[in-house]
Amino acid sequence: MKSHSFARFYAVISVLIIWFALGLQFKLSLGLEDGDVVSTIKIYLSYFTVLTNILCAVCLTAILLFQNAAVGRFFSKSSTITAITIYILVVGIIYNLSLRGLVELNGWHAAANELLHVVSPLLFLGLWLFFVDKAHLNYRQAFGWLIYPLCYVILTIIRGAIINEYPYPFINVVKLGYPKAILNTVIIMLIFWLLSLLFIFIGKRLESKN
Repeated sequence: MKSHSFARFYAVISVLIIWFALGLQFKLSLGLEDGDVVSTIKIYLSYFTVLTNILCAVCLTAILLFQNAAVGRFFSKSSTITAITIYILVVGIIYNLSLRGLVELNGWHAAANELLHVVSPLLFLGLWLFFVDKAHLNYRQAFGWLIYPLCYVILTIIRGAIINEYPYPFINVVKLGYPKAILNTVIIMLIFWLLSLLFIFIGKRLESKN
């Protein structure tokens, strides 16, 4: 990530908002589970939205606090930030196109939901657009960026087969059956891959104009 004072200020504000959203969502989820911490953690960490927002928060925290350590250097890489930006944007895209309105939310529940599905993706998009050096992005990297979402889907299907519960309707094997769930998975992976290619293309074009 490009290093200057405004970039750091932007990262600080962003990480505070994302950690707040994650903490708020956990508190609300804990209330729904009658204070059962273990049960809450199991449900909380089953959602790609939560895991990806945690990844966003960890990325920014590492950049801000551990810039000279191995973890800070890893999360400062343009390829790492670009991949995370794509992950969180897919969270926002899928939620707003296919999941919004399935559950009616009010009050703090609605606030946490908007922070995790709308504000966080926009913050990371802004980070990528204005503060990330995109000159060295390579189209071959797009395949490697699929590992995280693919691992999530595989582990979710395995978990669902054991406990008969799925966090998202489009991978609910019980209701859809394996063929439909696998097809949906392929479509989602295609979205990740195409968005990755688009970001690499845009990144190269933006850097060529600088």
